[in-house]
Order: sequence, then C-alpha cells, then structure tokens
Amino acid sequence: MTAQSTHDCRLTDQLLPPLALPSSCTSGYQLYPSSTVSEGSIGARFVAIAEHLAGEAVIRIDGFSGVYWEPFRCQLKEAFKRLGIESTWVDVTEALREPAAIESMVEPFLGGDDPLFGKQFIGTLADFFDLQQLAELETSARGECTVYFGYGAALLQCPGPLVYVDLPKNEVQFRSRAGALHNLGTNTTIDAKAQYKRFYFVDWPVLNAHKGALVDQIDWFIDSQRPEEPTIIAGDELRDALDRLSHGVFRVRPWFEMGPWGGQWIKNHIPELPQEVPNYAWSFELIVPENGLMFSDGKHLLEVSFDWLMYRNAQAVLGDSFERFGHAFPIRFNFLDTFDGGNLSVQCHPRNDYIREHFGEPFTQDETYYILDCLPGSEVYLGFVEGVDPQEFREQLETSFRDSTEIDVKRYVNTEPTYKHDLFLIPGGTIHCSGVNNLVLEISATTYIFTFKMYDWLRMDLDGQPRPLNIDRAMDNLDFQRQGDRVAEEFVSHPVEISSGEDWRLDHLPTHREHFYDVHRWEFESEVTGSTDGSPQVMALVEGSRVIVETEQMRQQFNYVETFVIPAAAGKYKLINPDGGRAMVVKAFMKPSCDRHRKG
Repeated sequence: MTAQSTHDCRLTDQLLPPLALPSSCTSGYQLYPSSTVSEGSIGARFVAIAEHLAGEAVIRIDGFSGVYWEPFRCQLKEAFKRLGIESTWVDVTEALREPAAIESMVEPFLGGDDPLFGKQFIGTLADFFDLQQLAELETSARGECTVYFGYGAALLQCPGPLVYVDLPKNEVQFRSRAGALHNLGTNTTIDAKAQYKRFYFVDWPVLNAHKGALVDQIDWFIDSQRPEEPTIIAGDELRDALDRLSHGVFRVRPWFEMGPWGGQWIKNHIPELPQEVPNYAWSFELIVPENGLMFSDGKHLLEVSFDWLMYRNAQAVLGDSFERFGHAFPIRFNFLDTFDGGNLSVQCHPRNDYIREHFGEPFTQDETYYILDCLPGSEVYLGFVEGVDPQEFREQLETSFRDSTEIDVKRYVNTEPTYKHDLFLIPGGTIHCSGVNNLVLEISATTYIFTFKMYDWLRMDLDGQPRPLNIDRAMDNLDFQRQGDRVAEEFVSHPVEISSGEDWRLDHLPTHREHFYDVHRWEFESEVTGSTDGSPQVMALVEGSRVIVETEQMRQQFNYVETFVIPAAAGKYKLINPDGGRAMVVKAFMKPSCDRHRKG
C-alpha cells in the first residue's frame, strides 16, 4: 500500500475529522467536541513529527491496530531525509511468532462457528512474539538514527524516546470494511465481521492492556487517522490535559452508523452529517471502548482513544466505583433512531452469570430506553404477554428462521406506548425492542455487543445478507416471568420528585434493582447546583437549546442532545440555562449499593 492510496482505504460515508475545527462550528450539535491544550502544543504533518524527533539516535514507535505502518514509515523517513537525517527502520513485527502458532493460541477465544461472539483473550502482547528474536532486534541499531516501529516496539528495552501512534476504533472498523487490515499476528485479510469479532475478543484487549502499561512512559502521541496529516503532542502535555479532564467535564467525539431499521431523526437534526446515506440507526454518544477524546491547541485537532484517560485517571473518574470497575468506564449513552425507519430486532441481553461464563465479561448489558422524542402511536416491545407459552414461542422462532415466515410478535411480546421522557427498564434476560418512530436515548451498562436477536422481521442486513440470529442463546437467558401486569409495574420507571425550588426540580427515575446505575432528571429555568457524591455523572441535555456546565476547574457549553461526563473527582458542579425557558438534563450515575457487587 502506497502513501497515496490510503485515502481510499476506508469504507464509510463518515468524513475524517478535520485538521482544525471548522470556523462554522459555533452553535448547535458539535461533531468534533474538543478540550483545550496549550497554544501551539499540537504539531501537524510529518514535518512536525520529524522535527520533534530530530537528533535522536534510537526511536521506538509503537501503536494500535489499524495503523498504516508502511505509508507512515515511508513518509516519516522522507521527512527525516529533508532534515538531512538518514534513518534505518526495523519492523518489530518481524519477531512475531509464526502465524500458525498465533492462530492456535487465539483459537479457543474466537467462539468456533459463532459468527458474532467469542471470549476475552487472557494473554498479553508479549505472547505473540518470539522473545529471543525480539531481543536480537535490539542489537540491530545502526547509523545516524534507528527507528523500531510497529505494535510491540515498546517491548524493546532501548534508550531514546517512545512514540505511540493511535487510531480511534471506529476508524479501525472503517479501514477493516475496506479490506485494508490484518488482525494481530496474521498476514491475511478476512471478512470484516469476522475481523471485528477477533478485534473485540483478542486484538483490542491485548493492545489496550499494552497501552495501560505505557501511559506514563510515552514521550509523544500521534493521531494517525488522517494518513497524510497526522498530528503530534508531547506525552507530558497530553497527560496534563487528561489530569484536568478527570477533575472537570468532557464530551467524547460521537460517531454514527447506518442500520437496516435506521431512521431520519439524526439526519434531520444534525445537518452537518453526510446526508446522502439512507439513514442513521445509531449515534455512539458515549460507548467509550470505541470513542475518542479530541484536543485543540487553537490551530490543530488531535484525537486519542478514551482508554488513555482511564489508564491514567480511572480513580479520579470513577470515584467510589473504581474498586469494582478498574479501568473500565461502566455507563454508556447512545441513540437508537427509528423515525420513519423500522422496528429493532426482537432481542434480549445475557444475564450476569451467563456473560461471565461464556464471554469473559465482568458485567452484563443491562439497559434502559429513555424516549427523547417520538410520534403519536409509537411503542416499545417489552416483556411478554400474560400467559405466554415458552415452548410455543420457541417453536415459532425456529419455524420463522427455517422457513422465512412472519411471526405475530404481539401474540407473545407485550407492548407499551411511548411518550417523551418516559424511561423503560431492560435488565438482562428481558425481551424487548424499540418500535418505529422513536428516538431512544439508550442508557446502559457499557458492555455493548451482546445482543441475542430472536426475530428480525425477515429483513436483510445492509450488505444484503440475513442478520445472524441467536435463538438458542436467547432462550438460555429469557425470563418468561416478566409478563403481563408485572411489566408496567416493574419495567416502566415511575418518576418521583426528590427536591424542588422556585424554578427547578430534581426527579428520580428509578431503575431496576438489577441495574448498578440510577437515573435522575434536572428540570430548571435558570440554574441548579449538584454534587457528584463519589460517582461519575453522565448527562445529556434532553430539553432546551444549550446548557453551561461549571466545575471548580472548567466552564463549558453543551448543546441539545449532547452527552457529557462530570468525573467523580470534580465534586460540585453547576448547570446554567443561559436562554431561559425550560431545560431538562438527564443524568446517570452509580448506585451506592453497587459496592456489594465489587470484584471478587
């Protein structure tokens, strides 16, 4: 792959983030939210990278999966040459174990014939290398400047600066869909869906753990998602910025995906998004295993994966729940858009014991649906109808799968009407899906791919292929006692006022006893003051045009439907409604009782 070809090696309608913030980004939903770093601290293009590294005899350049290493090497080598520096490059992946040995090592974690699910790999990046060959590479330094490059370069015990080339996971997926990537330790390209499964269960856990070991050692961070225009920042500058965020307020960069049931609300309300796509089904507002944090020095933008904040500042971010969750951020916010679209698949998520045993995940995908907007007559499918026959239901699912026949879903699955600002509770094992004409703010545990689809209305996926169903796994997890009148009583949240003042009130939207997080909602006209009380506060403005958030260290504006996080260490905060009228902010946070679920 040549440097000139890399612009074409991503399959998506989503645009690459710009090198600098567009001048038009002054109001409304922000596609590229950024936090401030020192003026002039972000360098742009290969010339800046070369200038920062000039004069070093040995350089290690490590990085994440999906980096286009060969174009990167060629362009940085040329930039060095223009400075009069002759560099020798050593690819550390030459010391990888043979592909067959790596395949044998990871195979038990790939789920066999299951097209979607495997189990979390429990090894380390060093397990992929022949350590003797890796050590021998250290003796190959020669000439004016030797550059060791590729994932695993930090495993070498060499002097000189350590550089890390980062790439957001959404961009990894766009490149994967274009057939441009290999998995860790392989030299072949496979189907993008199979490649994603291996990314999720093997590559990303391994490389994330590698990041965690390096966070305080890295001298320079590079954002490589614009292959011709990478940006660079000093490690100390970035770590200082992460430290500030962990005591202030931040928003991650969202990203968007089409889907076979996707709708038009997101397209209509965020006109800066590409409009030629048929729909947007998802907005990844805060699914932090795949989101990044953007920084601006007033001239250039740089993005790093959210992982770095957690490896550096998890205790400040999580507060009292750090002991349980470690470096994993536990709450996610995302949108599901079915406006003028279709019903989601009929589905459930695993129960806690099941997800731990079968997939190696520490907690399950307990969800809620907050109805941010809807049309008259909209509904959600939630729980079973009274007296449902589990065996009959299973037979209907299997017959439909075998013969492509329709199911009268409402004969088995209960429905509830939806109204703006309703909250529906969906702990693991609960059958559910959003119906058409809803914009759902999905407030959930961060675990995010473990959806067991049982029926998908006989639809094809966007690639024209049937969507995989997981009837057996679903039947192993469904709670058929969640039926009839019990659904409205136990799985529809009934708001209760906690406190109020002259122009404000705070409501509790109770979640299910199985949820480890809870939900409150501020409603106010001028301003309100709150406290994190030892838990991160994940918030979204669900009514009103904008809100200003003040903490002791920061003041920042957020706009309608934007999600933001106030870390536990921020302590007190103030929400200001500068435009008058009614503002509503939903917040999710850790229940104090989650301590009883701590690790071990």
